[in-house]
Amino acid sequence: MDNKYTFPTPAFLRFLKGYNKKQFSTDLMAGIIVGIVAIPLAIAFGIASGVGPTEGLITAIIAGLIISVLGGTKVQIGGPTGAFIVIIYGIIQQHGITGLMIATIMAGILLVIMGLCKLGNVIKFVPYPVVVGFTGGIALTIFSTQINDFFGFGIKEIPADFIHKWICYANSYASIDWWTFGVAMFSLLIIIFSPKITKKVPGSLVAIIISTIAVWLLKEYGVWEGAKSITTISDLYALPNGIPAPTVPSLEMQNGETAVSLIQNLFPAAFTIAMLGAIESLLSAIVADGIVGGKHDSNAELVGQGIANICTPFFGGIPATGAIARTMTNINNGGRTPVAGVIHALVLVLVLLFMGNLVGMIPMPCLAAVLIMVSYNMSGWRTFVSLAKNPKSDFAVLITTFILTVVFDLTIAIEIGLMLAVILFLRRTSEAASIKTFHGEIDPNIDADFDSHDEKLHIPEHTEVYEIDGPYFFGIANKFDELMQHFADAPKVRIIRMRKVPFIDSTGLHNLETLCKQSKSEGIQVVLSGVNDNVRHTLQKAGFFDTLPEEFICPHIDVALAKAESIVKTE
Repeated sequence: MDNKYTFPTPAFLRFLKGYNKKQFSTDLMAGIIVGIVAIPLAIAFGIASGVGPTEGLITAIIAGLIISVLGGTKVQIGGPTGAFIVIIYGIIQQHGITGLMIATIMAGILLVIMGLCKLGNVIKFVPYPVVVGFTGGIALTIFSTQINDFFGFGIKEIPADFIHKWICYANSYASIDWWTFGVAMFSLLIIIFSPKITKKVPGSLVAIIISTIAVWLLKEYGVWEGAKSITTISDLYALPNGIPAPTVPSLEMQNGETAVSLIQNLFPAAFTIAMLGAIESLLSAIVADGIVGGKHDSNAELVGQGIANICTPFFGGIPATGAIARTMTNINNGGRTPVAGVIHALVLVLVLLFMGNLVGMIPMPCLAAVLIMVSYNMSGWRTFVSLAKNPKSDFAVLITTFILTVVFDLTIAIEIGLMLAVILFLRRTSEAASIKTFHGEIDPNIDADFDSHDEKLHIPEHTEVYEIDGPYFFGIANKFDELMQHFADAPKVRIIRMRKVPFIDSTGLHNLETLCKQSKSEGIQVVLSGVNDNVRHTLQKAGFFDTLPEEFICPHIDVALAKAESIVKTE
């Protein structure tokens, strides 16, 4: 068997073979369209994250290019996404831009390690209630961050936590700017109803174009002075005029904080960024596979995502991952290879270089409407309703993760959500594993683990027979103790049938050793029956045969019963 390690291969290299002019023409058109679609989203996510429009566009360019070239999917479009807004904003509040750069680089390194260690398939098994819970929590948090710009309250310093943020909004209801609110509602209605006219052009892009023109006309030629209160991007941010030169984050800390302590403090946030990036990109890749066919390389995708997040911060960018909305836009417009993602990045470069003034004219309330629609689409409220009908334990995990995301922060939510999911899994696995007892005789046509025959197998006197159905781990221990208490007289032989045990872990192994030693001290001989090769190998490797010699490990129940009868007769 060849155990030689193979590095994950980028999809870009795999799909260049046989590439032709016809495919390039469809990729070109898809890349141009998805690049245009990415403009408002990149700008909106950059601003909402607490950085700015330039940083959002830079992230879409550099991360989008790297993910397309080095990732493991043929149609994935990478860039900033709404999932990162909450965690980015929190890092900036606590550690500043330098902290965000370091955390993003650390997250990238974690993603590369996960990909090289081939953990891509493992990430897919994050429980669905946990994913839905923190995605819904992120959606509500994004929605709450846009209320100030949507209503034009003009609040300069908004509280970071959810509850105080809404208290602040409630106290500011009298200062609503009706012009700002009007533009926001106008934009939101366009986003909602434009798909009824055409689905070729995203509603967010239509809303930004129309609202930007309308606000410009009102400010330049309108007769209403109130319209001048409508804030645009250029009123708040320096306009992008090119790709900035790369910079290295400074490790000169303030307030007595050392570089080592900063990295230690940022590790939970970096882990959260890495997990979010991995989950979102791989979920997007799975959806894309189902539409275009083929199969993505999840490990190559993680490596590509990791390298993108390592490189982007040096240019001022923020965390990035595969974006399902832009990926679907790419697919729907004919993109079928990573070349479309490369073209999308080039389109954004042109926007950054030559359209800075136009970007600055976009109204902030329009961007707020775009993000509110993004948060609605992320919320998955229908999934909440459907999962409420599922087992209560699943719904409890979902609600707990959701509340922790909203009230506390995403890092705590993911950690506790995963912990609850693991506990729930262990409990269910423990419940699935069962122990059956046999009395008097065994029907070979039902309970035998060998070629059946007509005669029933009689259990010798002073012999107990148990059968474990399921993995042998710590959950079995208590069940053994409870069952054994039902027998009034101590037996001379205790047969444990393990034909339905697929594996045994270290806790189960310890429990089995303890059971054998305790039984021996009580004058009871343990006999194992039907141990498969995998479990036998584990027992041998752990030195279990020193506790229970191999002569007491029988291949079938008939052999074990014969062994028990000979033991009883000799005593």
